[in-house]
Amino acid sequence: MIENWDLLIDRTDLSRTEVLALPAPDTVVPADGEVLLEMERFALTANNITYGVYGDRLGYWQFFPAEGNWGRIPVWGFATVRRSAAETIPVGTRLFGYLPMATHWVTRLERRPWGVVDVSAHRAALPSAYNSLVEAAPGPLDDQIALLRPLFLTAFLLDDYFAANADFGATTFILSSASSKTALGLGWLLARRGVRVIGLTSPRNTGFVEGVGYYAETRTYEAIAQTPVEGQVVFVDFAGAPEVVAAVHHSLGDQLVHSAVVGSTHQAAGAVGPGRLPGPRPTFFFAPEQLRQRSKDWGGEVLNSRIQAALDGFIADNGWLEVSTHAGPEALKAIYQTVLAGTARPEKGHMVRSKAAADG
Repeated sequence: MIENWDLLIDRTDLSRTEVLALPAPDTVVPADGEVLLEMERFALTANNITYGVYGDRLGYWQFFPAEGNWGRIPVWGFATVRRSAAETIPVGTRLFGYLPMATHWVTRLERRPWGVVDVSAHRAALPSAYNSLVEAAPGPLDDQIALLRPLFLTAFLLDDYFAANADFGATTFILSSASSKTALGLGWLLARRGVRVIGLTSPRNTGFVEGVGYYAETRTYEAIAQTPVEGQVVFVDFAGAPEVVAAVHHSLGDQLVHSAVVGSTHQAAGAVGPGRLPGPRPTFFFAPEQLRQRSKDWGGEVLNSRIQAALDGFIADNGWLEVSTHAGPEALKAIYQTVLAGTARPEKGHMVRSKAAADG
């Protein structure tokens, strides 16, 4: 078994992976301003598959670049500074943020008034939201934070965007891939402010979606057109399955007042194309743009406090989440294929440790 490793993904075929052996951390000497981060644990969800699907279009492959057709899909997790040549980032600093799937990684960090920032030259033009890391002491909710915070952040920004636009006049929201964690976060937020939400899901996930209690109604994809929906509707697509988008648009027609594309949990079907669909043209929602706007409107401190307060409520109300921990590159490759295929159970939250024995 390779002790120090880095998982590469074929950018042209996300099912192809390769484990690259890395030099031992003790043999790596960071240059001035650089640190060596040792990965502790990270979450693997359908959101990471979205990073791969839209990697070229939205720049996700650029955060941790690789050679040729290979790429590194970013993940969210915890890492500790093990070697440092950055004056303000001492050894032992534990951080939460955007990381590669690897045992360790050398990067360039600086401390700013609002936190720690990755200032690597190749990331200068990339969305700043992904370059910030948060100092994080170990805590009992670390797995929940890694699994839910990045996804819930997108849900929070979506809900804020819709609320700022008076929900486009809609009385009902329809969410595809309703069992995905981002959809669950948005469903919870919408329901909390009294919006009626219909969840679309596969037959095998119907029981789970009904059980979480966030949706006023649950329908399978096949049944979307069988029962009319009253009033004006916003559709939020987390699946990226063109046939689902087409079915919703053809079923609702002029009732549809906004159609948002957020993710791609069913990536094998291909990304949503413009097509010739009734109703509004599907519009891609890019969370970092909304985050940047709200940082400007509210200030970073207020924004973070609002996000954290909402996340605390969501975590307290998510008794459905079961954390499963995996260890090492072979276990990571296996669970990656499961998540890529869309066959991971929705109630499961997959955490990966780089070296430690799995604890469940």
